Order: sequence, then structure tokens, then C-alpha cells
Amino acid sequence: MPTISFHPLTPERWTDFERLFGTTGGVGGCWCMHWRTTNKQFVAQQGAGNRQAMRALVEASAPVGILACVDEQPAGWCSLSPRDAFPRLKTSKVFQGLDGQPVWAIVCFFIARAFRRQRLSARLLQAALDYARARGAQIVEACPVEPQQERMPEVFAFTGIASVFYAAGFVEVARRSPTRPLLRYYFEQMA
Repeated sequence: MPTISFHPLTPERWTDFERLFGTTGGVGGCWCMHWRTTNKQFVAQQGAGNRQAMRALVEASAPVGILACVDEQPAGWCSLSPRDAFPRLKTSKVFQGLDGQPVWAIVCFFIARAFRRQRLSARLLQAALDYARARGAQIVEACPVEPQQERMPEVFAFTGIASVFYAAGFVEVARRSPTRPLLRYYFEQMA
């Protein structure tokens, strides 16, 4: 059985993050900065600039996400932070906030090809919840996709699959798109 471990992204784990995201920085030079910037900023710093921006956040000890390692090999990523760290969420009609409550947001998953379809995202989600709770979060929010077909291109599932969130205890609080429920996890439900 492989050993699976989960780690907050810290300066000590930066090389694991680089190994997971590869030379291109994941999809299109993102380096998981898509939600953390405006569109103009993202395009201007795409690739190396996004890598440097993420590295600066990590060096500043900002909470940015959780890495999954399988036998110490970087295998997956879940991006989460307090919602205010994601300016693009504020301008999205689908992802915009529900109310003024302080929430953390899960905005992205990235699973290495060799580890896809092995339920790693479900385990990453639980590790992300544990991480957020340990840092004082009371509510975690996400806007995953509800596929309309049995199989969908993996690139469209980067925000996660809704069924994984429902299984973890998230509840729907709004729906602004037929395929994108706004979900929340309330820690006070855990007793």
C-alpha cells in the first residue's frame, strides 16, 4: 500500500509544488494564481510571473493550499485560502459571495495524471478542511462542477466535482448556474 501524506504548502515544500506543476506551471502557466489575480494581472504575469507571485505568497507564510504526496512523490494539490485572497471570486457571477460571513474558499484541484481517478481529490478535500479548521475557519465554501455527462474533460473539473463535496458534508447554499452549485461546509455541524 502506498503511503499518502498531506502538507500545507510552505517554503520547505516548494520544490514538491514545482515538481507537481512541472515546467509549465500546471495548465497554461497558472501556478494556481488564476483566482488570486485579476484577469489583466494573470495574463501579464502568466508563466514565470505567476510562479514568482505564488512563491512570494508561500515565502510570506500565507495559507495557499495543501499538497498530497504518495510515497513522498507530489501527487495532488488543493488550493484554499480565506475568500478575500481570491479577488476574481468577487467579480464572478457564479462564484460571488453569498453574504458577509468570513469564509475560506476551495477554488482548485490539480492531480498528477498518474494519480487521477483514485479518489485522491476526496482525501485532499478532507485534508483541506482539517487545515482550514486548525486555522480558525468556521465556514469553507466551494463552487465545484456537477457534470452533465458521465465523463467530462478533466481540465473542466479543476474546481472539483460536486459529488465529492456532498460526500464530505458540504451543503448547497445557492445556485447561479445549472452546473455550478455554491456549497458550504459548516464546522459547527461537527460534534
